[in-house]
Amino acid sequence: MKLSEFKFELPENLVAQHPAKNRDESRLMVLHRDSGKIEHRTFKDILEYFDEGDVFVVNDTKVFPARMFGNKEKTGAQIEVFLLRELNTEIHLWDVLVDPARKIRVGNKLYFGESDMVAEVIDNTTSRGRTIKFLYDGPPEDFYKALYSLGETPIPKEFITRDTEAADKERYQTIYANNIGAVAAPSAGLHFTREVMKRLEIKGIEVAPVTLHIGLGTFRTVDVEDLTKHKMDSENFVVPGTTAVVVNKALDTKKRVCAIGTTAMRAMESSVSAHTRLKANEGWTDRFIFPPYDFKIANALLTNFHTPESTLMMMASAFAGHDLLIEAYKLAIKEKYRFFSYGDAMLII
Repeated sequence: MKLSEFKFELPENLVAQHPAKNRDESRLMVLHRDSGKIEHRTFKDILEYFDEGDVFVVNDTKVFPARMFGNKEKTGAQIEVFLLRELNTEIHLWDVLVDPARKIRVGNKLYFGESDMVAEVIDNTTSRGRTIKFLYDGPPEDFYKALYSLGETPIPKEFITRDTEAADKERYQTIYANNIGAVAAPSAGLHFTREVMKRLEIKGIEVAPVTLHIGLGTFRTVDVEDLTKHKMDSENFVVPGTTAVVVNKALDTKKRVCAIGTTAMRAMESSVSAHTRLKANEGWTDRFIFPPYDFKIANALLTNFHTPESTLMMMASAFAGHDLLIEAYKLAIKEKYRFFSYGDAMLII
């Protein structure tokens, strides 16, 4: 398929700037792949579509406060430093983005807040990318505590154009977040509440975790018309053996396996055994899923409404069927569903 087949006009006022007042009161559009039927529900109604023995596979990655503001030595110019990933834990080496990048050269030092946190620029990696080394001598736990106290929640400013607020610290995080390492939230999971999770348990629906640490590549624009030429950024993931056992039991007994978000789906599709079952696995994946694609594990997908020409929309299209997804997006705009990370949800079954 071509990039242009995923182009549509998204009114700016439909990009959610804040989450719904209550997580589970977001709207839920339900797409039935077999009949093409489309329903309009509320998120907490999701349990009506699943039964005992079905499995929800969630991404339990935890977002860390990746956006920091420092000052350049001598000039005092304010510099935004966005932490991408830690390259070396012993010497506190990090891969980051800086803005404005033109002011930051190798050898520059950056000072953060009133603290003793100082970083030196070691290398240029891309036009905005830098490798920096934090000059810190204390115990590792003190370093991370200090680092995270200086950072703010990395809501994606390309689409959520307001300033970060205190409430984002809790709301831009799933309630089951456990393994720190993401710079963006797995947005489909943001709709779950403890009440919904308890109702899942009572109904006999199992919740099984995978971990995929989402990088900024999830928002990177596709700039080639031929999708086969697009390269995804690699992201670190883990599929535990216990999750593989739960998922495979559901598949063997013809139950539903629902991927909670495109990142949970990517982790599973990167861990398929020769017998088309889920296998325990960990490593890095750059798997790009777009139509046509034969999904091997999950037979249901919960996702949000995505921005035009995004790789997330492409995966949803591959799962729902392109024509049905485009019809659903047109209807979502007409019915004023909320898009993007803090927006409404779509269940494809």
